[in-house]
Amino acid sequence: MEIYLDNCATTKVCDEGIAAAAAAMKTTYGNPSSLHPKGVEAEALLTETRKRLARLLHCAPEELYFTGSATESNNLSLFGAVGAYPRNGKTVVSSAVEHPSVENALKQLEKRGYRVKRVFPRKDGLFYPEDFLSQLTPDTVLLTIMLVNNEVGTVLPVAETITRAKKNFPKLLCHVDAVQGFSKIPFDLRKIPADLVSISGHKIYAPKGIGALFIRKGVRLAPLLFGGGQEKGVRPGTESVPLIAAFNEALKLIEENGNQYLEHYRACNQYLRERLQEVPEVIINSPVQCAPHVLNISVPLSGQKGTAQIFLEALGKKGIYISGGSACSKGELSHVLSAYGFSKERIRYALRISFSKDTTFEELDIFAETLKEEILRLKAVIK
Repeated sequence: MEIYLDNCATTKVCDEGIAAAAAAMKTTYGNPSSLHPKGVEAEALLTETRKRLARLLHCAPEELYFTGSATESNNLSLFGAVGAYPRNGKTVVSSAVEHPSVENALKQLEKRGYRVKRVFPRKDGLFYPEDFLSQLTPDTVLLTIMLVNNEVGTVLPVAETITRAKKNFPKLLCHVDAVQGFSKIPFDLRKIPADLVSISGHKIYAPKGIGALFIRKGVRLAPLLFGGGQEKGVRPGTESVPLIAAFNEALKLIEENGNQYLEHYRACNQYLRERLQEVPEVIINSPVQCAPHVLNISVPLSGQKGTAQIFLEALGKKGIYISGGSACSKGELSHVLSAYGFSKERIRYALRISFSKDTTFEELDIFAETLKEEILRLKAVIK
């Protein structure tokens, strides 16, 4: 029996998506830019997917562009924004807990002479609009802020922050990394005046290799790639029709069952919190107000030298799969948990559990009991 609880890293592709990708490779295999019927058929599939995503985001289909990943969407947003508006300023404001695809892009901007201001959470572990707004100046060209943190699940105050920021600085460009938040918490572009929004397919039951970027009408981006005129030249390169077909099916599931999935995530989160409160060695890092699909904990064992890898390996041998944080960090000390002011020991022993639409309470029971057994085993070894 395998128990997969690492859905923030990636989700299992839904059966409907697998079937749609196979059908696209077998029948809808034309190039969407071709004018013959096979090309028109492929382009129709892209149009359908754009319309479905637009309904979920509450935007216009023509404001959506397909990319190869959320990393590409984030990089295109950051570098494309500052490249398109060089006279708007040399300062960028962000949170201190961004995903590596944003944080490392920010570091590159710093090397190019931009000043990056990072906003940290307060002592309660939460972010407040005032802390972002206080960092904005007429020289700020871009505000980039994630919707939900990928390690702890903290929900950042995106709507209020961007609304107030735009009121004070109308020329300011605002980007949202919505990868972990899309379909997990309410997000309505009719109410949030964001200019750029990044989406990922493989976090919502679609395959890896497909992402999307919302670019509000009237906003320009300097492209990162140069080639044909696909995606209006913003992201040239022949679109991956099979991946987009699978993405369409994943979006369809969310469109039809999104509220049901949300209730399931909430139930899983609450249930596991209650189970882990029975284990005195466990510290829960995720605030109660976090996004429902993720729960971050630490199991610091006094006298035990090592990291969360001890638990990852032990659980993995028993078919239980979780992570020690962002899958993109590859074992490095989490800059996210450091930003929250946690001790190094607490950070080293951090574990992230994340739920899917298919997660069961039985699986969570097995995880909790197995974790408790491993804690007792390791404590016995220490003694």
